[in-house]
Amino acid sequence: MLKPYTSHHMPLAIRVGSTPANRSLLLLKAWSQQTRWNRSSHDLARRAFFSTLTNSKPTVSCSAIVSSKPCLDDCLTVIAVPFRDGPLIPGFYMPLCVKDPKVLAALQESKSGETPYAGAFLLKDDKDPSTGSSVIHQVGTLAQILSIQGEQVIVIGRERLQITEMVGKDPLTVKTHHLKDKPYDKDDEVIRSTYFEDNIGNSNYRKLAEFLLQKRRRKLTDSGAGIFEAVDFNYQKLADFGAGISDAKKHKIQEVLEELDVHKRLNLTLELVKKQVEMNKIQLFHASLFPVTHATATFKKRIEPIKEKIPKHVLKVIEEQFAKIDRIIRNYGSTDDIFTYVDWLTALPWGKCSDDNFDVPRAEKILDEDHYGLRDVKERILEFIAVGTLTGNPQGKIICLSGPPGVGKTSIARSVARALDRKFFRLAVGGLSDSSHIKGDRGVYIGATPGKMVQCLKEVGTENPLVLLDEIDKLGKKRSRDPEGALLELLDPQQNSHFLDYFLDVTIDLSKVLFVCTANVTDMIPGPLLDRMEVITLAGYTTDEKMHIARDYLVKIVSGKCGIKPEQVDVSDTALLSLIENYCREAGVRNLQKQIEKIFRKIALKLVRQRAPAKTDLESSAEGSMEQSTAVAEKFMINESNLADYVGKPVFRGEKIYEQTPVGVVMGLAWTSMGGSTLYIETTFVEEGEGKGGLHITGHLGSVMKESAEIAHTVARRIMFDKDPNNLFFANSKLHLHVPEGATPKDGPSAGCTMITSLLSLAMKKPVRKDLAMTGEVTLTGRILPIGGLKEKTMAARRSQVKEIIFPEANRIDFEHLEESFKEGLDVHFVDEYEQIFELAFGYEQ
Repeated sequence: MLKPYTSHHMPLAIRVGSTPANRSLLLLKAWSQQTRWNRSSHDLARRAFFSTLTNSKPTVSCSAIVSSKPCLDDCLTVIAVPFRDGPLIPGFYMPLCVKDPKVLAALQESKSGETPYAGAFLLKDDKDPSTGSSVIHQVGTLAQILSIQGEQVIVIGRERLQITEMVGKDPLTVKTHHLKDKPYDKDDEVIRSTYFEDNIGNSNYRKLAEFLLQKRRRKLTDSGAGIFEAVDFNYQKLADFGAGISDAKKHKIQEVLEELDVHKRLNLTLELVKKQVEMNKIQLFHASLFPVTHATATFKKRIEPIKEKIPKHVLKVIEEQFAKIDRIIRNYGSTDDIFTYVDWLTALPWGKCSDDNFDVPRAEKILDEDHYGLRDVKERILEFIAVGTLTGNPQGKIICLSGPPGVGKTSIARSVARALDRKFFRLAVGGLSDSSHIKGDRGVYIGATPGKMVQCLKEVGTENPLVLLDEIDKLGKKRSRDPEGALLELLDPQQNSHFLDYFLDVTIDLSKVLFVCTANVTDMIPGPLLDRMEVITLAGYTTDEKMHIARDYLVKIVSGKCGIKPEQVDVSDTALLSLIENYCREAGVRNLQKQIEKIFRKIALKLVRQRAPAKTDLESSAEGSMEQSTAVAEKFMINESNLADYVGKPVFRGEKIYEQTPVGVVMGLAWTSMGGSTLYIETTFVEEGEGKGGLHITGHLGSVMKESAEIAHTVARRIMFDKDPNNLFFANSKLHLHVPEGATPKDGPSAGCTMITSLLSLAMKKPVRKDLAMTGEVTLTGRILPIGGLKEKTMAARRSQVKEIIFPEANRIDFEHLEESFKEGLDVHFVDEYEQIFELAFGYEQ
């Protein structure tokens, strides 16, 4: 028996766009989505679609699978295919499932031959199609066979047929003649009034079919009216179109198929469409009334307790939306978009704030529990909380925590939220290049959503959370929708009290939100944003601080996560120190935690391998066996001698290349985003000749550092001339200045004094004092200017066992504010003229 895949056929008598290709694509796409047919069927259907649309006989290229040689009027003897669920209307596709092998073979033969056609006839009620042509309606449709794949057959209705006699029974074959529509005048007023709206506004075919098409074929196009504007005024096809898209009883559709008077056919179809429209309205009303009223009641119940706290302009919009929903329901429209909008608008925590806790001792305790060291950072945060204690309002300042990766910027923000009893929300803005993430999408876009701040308020449920804007120094750039402006509106206290989210299209108050930002380098933060921030710098941890963090916090946390008891593993201090100095020199402790995790994972693997035999022998009591094997397992000792077995070979070698720097080599100090490091400046003699004085520079240096080298060369020549006018070393010597680790980019002015000292050491053939490091920018007149990153550079010097450091005088106050653990054991000299450096570097007995 034959079964259609779907009761809704796909209309063909529609012209969309200006070309046959454009007209076909939209309908074929919708048809393929409904039938889930493959691409080859697409191609076949496309060819058939063109010929039907243009009212011509099928004429395709000789390479087409569907034969195009015979004329439709010549197809008189056809296989009669009985249709049980409804007749095939001309101009519509019908996917079938053919179970009878004889019928399938006959259809395959027809398709492969000169006449790829069959007759589609509606089966009379409760009749067996095998008994002959008397059980099928005598009027049917000439169906072109487009595709056959297994039992799946795709046909398309072409013209009306009437059976004249039966030729064969197995399969049922009949002789037919083609039925033609009676002539009609397309400008006839009676016909036009049936299709177009009449002068007293009665229901008409076009208006009802537009409504029905919008409800039944919403995926076909955005507007049913748009299709009807483009339809050719071929009234017989329009009448067939209405019958094809209706769900009327099959004998009613058969009446439309048998009617050859176009006006009468239009009237029959009009009645079918009328009934279908009324049924759709009733179904839509019953299907949407309860969920719509239930959802509206939910929204009203949601805002009722806080109605007085909702701003008046927002409450007005909400009430307008409720009224709009009621109007749409009465007109049987869709309320999905409005529901989404009202859901967001009513879900925000209007007027709801968590109670701030400005207890400074409690906040200090929380910060000490969560972080070791960072005394200056904690002090700044406690000052901020103390102001909140006195004013009752901590807003007004935007905190920016700046420092290298892994120093605890995000965790400090979490601790501040915990100390204040505020909800915490993290918003990653690194790489953000579109302002819509902050401001939301405009409601006109499909799938529009509000911005992250609106989503934040809904998630946390309060108006005063602590919001962390993470990696704000890594904002992306976009010419049309740059996020910098949106963040400026968000962070500016003068603007965020009436922040406009494009999706909500109402202003909301964000002035109660406490914003905390994080950045690795503040130089990358846009100036207008940085101007509104209170920057707190986290320079990193010293070796002693890392030791405390690793021993008292990281080892315990990692062992618990790995399921290992503390008494099973002993990580010695020497192992931790070696791990810090040879594997994890970064300013933070993130990599240190990774290395400790690597140690415990290897220990976990060894423990599991030890348990395996015991578990196999005592399979019935596996759990008790594991506990016993754990108890008797050996204790793992991790020390400096076996550390490499767990974490591999050391990543870093000693930064101190020379025990005693040779002639022409001086140790400098540098700041990096990962903390401080030592930086050697090396100068060597290339060749000598009268007037050949010059300087060649290498080491992947930036433009500022190259300029520092040129200044250093000039200053060194002047100093050498002042001290020994007869020394023509710089005038007659070609020199090469190099900064090691050439693969690493380097830039900045603070290596100026180190470069001068390196050049003078070579000129005087005298090395600098042992264990001496220096940093400072030098002017042409020999003045020493202040430098940045003093804490990081001090840490780098301590790591390299440097005893004496030369800093600019202007940085004395910065050094005095460092913790005593940083300054212990260091002999620091502060200078403001290079002459002082000369005496410190060379004023010793060789």
